Amino acid sequence: MYNYLSPVDDGLAMRPAGPWAKEKLDYLNRYIAVFETAMRDTWRERNYIDLMAGPGKNRVRETGEVLLGSPLLALTTRYPFTGYHFVDLNEANIVALRERCLATGSGAAIRAVVGDCNTEADTIVDLLRPTAHRSLNLAFLDPEGLELQWNTVAKLASLPRMDLVINYPEGGLNRLMRKVYKATRETSVDRFSGDRQWRDVYRAWMTSRRLPVHRQLIDLYKRKLAALGYVEIHHFEEPLVRNTIRSAPLYRLLFASKHPLGDKFWHEVTRRDVYGQRRLLEAR
Repeated sequence: MYNYLSPVDDGLAMRPAGPWAKEKLDYLNRYIAVFETAMRDTWRERNYIDLMAGPGKNRVRETGEVLLGSPLLALTTRYPFTGYHFVDLNEANIVALRERCLATGSGAAIRAVVGDCNTEADTIVDLLRPTAHRSLNLAFLDPEGLELQWNTVAKLASLPRMDLVINYPEGGLNRLMRKVYKATRETSVDRFSGDRQWRDVYRAWMTSRRLPVHRQLIDLYKRKLAALGYVEIHHFEEPLVRNTIRSAPLYRLLFASKHPLGDKFWHEVTRRDVYGQRRLLEAR
């Protein structure tokens, strides 16, 4: 059972991943460490929410390297959370994750369920609301495509202390926006964005091509976060993760906190990359 918590093949299901997953998971791992080290004595109840949790381990397709996934990073951090909520649509992923969770011997409350991230968010918020006045929460929202809906982000944000780390799927949006921005029906991009405002931004960009379209779309998304009570996070603190084989943009990691201290923690983490080097700022 020891191997269940180590980055090795333990015989259970693993999620295929590209080598770039290592970068994303490193940012998350370091933020969790800073968050928990600083907050454990201030907040006796601290919950970690992972709505697309996977099985707990990833295998890099190109190299076979095994990486601890986001749930196990949160479970094995030096100062664990007091409660965990894991969701995945794939039953095999949850079966493997539950087995690995047992190996932690943690006294924390761990809930791992099969379900859709957008509907299970309601249940999680309902479970946390009675103790919301005394709990601090961190949610990792890491869709593989555009399955994360804005309404889900807003549900989580209804809790007073909910930090968010959000995978903004730049590559997926690039593939879809051109196809659907003229559609009369509601699209997955509309549901991800929360409304149809993105279409106006995209249409104007198609005409002018001045400011990079994702700079405008992310700013729109962040204004919507601000309307939910989140403080502004600076542009340079949105790490861009690229396909390391083709160098194409894949996604950015957006962070949101309702307290300036969260901004400080995220800045501390994102100023350096997975190799410990000062991160170069991406052109916008």
